[in-house]
Amino acid sequence: MSSKKIPHSRTPSLPPFEDVLLVAAEDIQFSLESMGPSPWANFWLNPRRLRGSDFLMRWSQGAWSEERLSQAVHSTGQYFALPYGPSGTAPDNDVRAFELYFERLEKAGLSRMKRPDLLIFRAQDRDEINEVVDGLHGIPELPFTPENHPSMQILLSKAILAVECENSLWRAKQMPDYHTPLTPQKRLGGRLGLKKTAVLPTIIIKEEDRKPLKSWQRKHKIPIHIWHAFFDEAFGIALARAERLFARGDIAPTEQIFQAPGGATTKKIIYKIYYHHAYPLAQTIAEPALVADSITDKNGHILPYVRFEGGQFQLSPEVRALLDSLP
Repeated sequence: MSSKKIPHSRTPSLPPFEDVLLVAAEDIQFSLESMGPSPWANFWLNPRRLRGSDFLMRWSQGAWSEERLSQAVHSTGQYFALPYGPSGTAPDNDVRAFELYFERLEKAGLSRMKRPDLLIFRAQDRDEINEVVDGLHGIPELPFTPENHPSMQILLSKAILAVECENSLWRAKQMPDYHTPLTPQKRLGGRLGLKKTAVLPTIIIKEEDRKPLKSWQRKHKIPIHIWHAFFDEAFGIALARAERLFARGDIAPTEQIFQAPGGATTKKIIYKIYYHHAYPLAQTIAEPALVADSITDKNGHILPYVRFEGGQFQLSPEVRALLDSLP
């Protein structure tokens, strides 16, 4: 890959609550533009304006997918997952509480902290880990506790894998290029890939996350994997393998436009890793119910959205073998 420097893409001026709910422009192109101006455009949430239901669905699907993956790990009977990063430890059943949680992180000067979303442990350590977490006053307090705290050191010493979670509002198997094989691409210097316009499952890694994740992995000596959940299945890749793909030029950086709930747009450098390079992580064996829900602000404005509820993922044999192989 070219040694050309990739511009730093973090946007410090964007509030953390909005930063975590950024939605790729390509995922909100289905807005009902033909209907003319929508009264939803005036909706305010203390006092951030939500331009549509896309952001609430993004929050709901993100919380749902992370919880389903955690439950899939638990269901093995041999391992369990613990929310660890700020987005993973935030409330997952109340968007207002979610916002207030990030406001608290911001006031504490911790809103830009980067930790993996999940830590994976062996079931035999569950009682000890639960005791440690209880001593820290619960999972929501983990981001407020320095990692050099003795109790946090116990957690980290017992973790066998760290996970950064991503999700997409797509059915992977129905994406047009799901079964399209990789072929030599001129833009990749002859390396195998697909055309830029291909629509298929990819694992997303943001350029702004690479350095802090690699630093965390190096410091704690815990391997980080990226788990990307779609509606019907999920894929995973080791951060170390992803970095090798970037270095070889198999995956080129892409500039993508994201929109925040407040309407602001920002450009970020991301890497879209074809699922061909990943391992199968999980399959949906019970689909969630898509439940109609809404938020009403203090002025009586209503914003409807679809909430994800229930459903079940099952880990693949490849992931079970991966976890069994970890020291």
